[in-house]
Amino acid sequence: MTIAPGDAQRDALPYLAMRDIVEQMQPAVPGKLEITKEGIVHDMTSPGGPHELTAARVSRRLEKVMPEGLLAHTGTPDVEDVHEGVMRHPDVMVIAEADMEVEGSFDPTTLLAAIEVVSRSNPDNDWVGKMRDYPLLGIPVYVLFDPRTGEGAVLSDIHPTPNGPRYATRTDFVYGEDVTIGAWTISTAGLPRYR
Repeated sequence: MTIAPGDAQRDALPYLAMRDIVEQMQPAVPGKLEITKEGIVHDMTSPGGPHELTAARVSRRLEKVMPEGLLAHTGTPDVEDVHEGVMRHPDVMVIAEADMEVEGSFDPTTLLAAIEVVSRSNPDNDWVGKMRDYPLLGIPVYVLFDPRTGEGAVLSDIHPTPNGPRYATRTDFVYGEDVTIGAWTISTAGLPRYR
């Protein structure tokens, strides 16, 4: 008797093979590897001071205004949807502590928001790829902080389109203004810029 994988499992095989490659390569390569619908994305440069400082300040400011039990998490693991074939790693994830009590990757549908500090070396990964992938993963709010320009955007209200789910609402901001992320408003004053 032969046991063949079901359709869903068979469809996931190319993604699972890519995930295995990423897991094997990540310790040996600089930067960050993620999996998108188009394949593996490599952000060549490890995040530097302004990138990491922005993520830390945004995380800290959010945690001051969010209720107990929610975190603006800046660590690992990734968020992953095997069915969609996408594994991403937001710079900051707004998530309930209870939803972090899992083995392996976080379920992206448990995130209240994903926040990215735009990479100097690969800005299209944040402005194009993740803008496509995060609504596909069901993440309700996506926020970009761009140290290259001192500007950013909050994207929300996922809606269906012929090219897949997309964010319907975009609110732009400039550094120095207050920004509302979900139900919480924080200052963007004093966020560093790339030089």
